[in-house]
Amino acid sequence: TMSYEGMIQKELIKQHVMVDSEQELFEQISEELLEKEYVFPDFLKGITKREEEFQTGLITQFLNIALPHADCVYIQKPFLYVVYLEQPIKVRQMGDNQEMTVNHLLFLGIKEPTKQVDLLSTLMRLFMDKVFVQAFKQAKGAEQVYQLLVNSMKEEERVEG
Repeated sequence: TMSYEGMIQKELIKQHVMVDSEQELFEQISEELLEKEYVFPDFLKGITKREEEFQTGLITQFLNIALPHADCVYIQKPFLYVVYLEQPIKVRQMGDNQEMTVNHLLFLGIKEPTKQVDLLSTLMRLFMDKVFVQAFKQAKGAEQVYQLLVNSMKEEERVEG
């Protein structure tokens, strides 16, 4: 298993983000990730295309989230970009394409395809945990979100062994 700690960057945890659509959010994030050299220039195209083919919205018992990710070829260095929106946007649900809304999105940037599956399932498990979700929703500021994610993912890794 990989250590996720290095992927989680405080500079990529954003709260109070205002956008009108998923596409606007993708554009905003792509620009920043490109500037900070996490991704290659075609990342926006890559993530948009992938989202059209494989939707990443997830309705869990405690929170709706989306986990957008682009193919590994677009990723320069691994990251997890966490977004808390001020107002919900529409996305489509994984598997059945149904429209849903989210306030929380986690963008995964992974260079190795096999690790993408691991990270997705780790995050899905975390978001099905009521205690984690409550802490995630209530976390204030990048530092708190960072600590919560790092500690929770470490715990998951330990359990998975």
